[in-house]
Amino acid sequence: QVQLVESGGGLVQAGGSLRLSCAASGSIFSINVMGWYRQAPGKQRELVATITSGGTTNYADSVKGRFTISRDNAKNTVYLQMNSLKTEDTAVYYCNLYQLPRVYWGRGTQVTVSS
Repeated sequence: QVQLVESGGGLVQAGGSLRLSCAASGSIFSINVMGWYRQAPGKQRELVATITSGGTTNYADSVKGRFTISRDNAKNTVYLQMNSLKTEDTAVYYCNLYQLPRVYWGRGTQVTVSS
């Protein structure tokens, strides 16, 4: 069993920064992918960024150059540094862990960007 707990969400003004953290616990395999997804009201959940256990990253075009995903394998923790935030970044952000054969999700953390 795997548990994911996000933290760091909150309210920030446009142009500001925020860092999200997600700590995974339980049976974590050596090879996996962790990532962040988000869902705004009335929209589908979308990928924000992913990072493999080897450090390979992938970003949605909408956040490239502004967000940085990183991880600490020793702590089984993934981070999302969000800079130059825009109002359209407002969403519930979900932590994700993919390790064969399953996908795990955190409960989400709200990020609200005001103008």
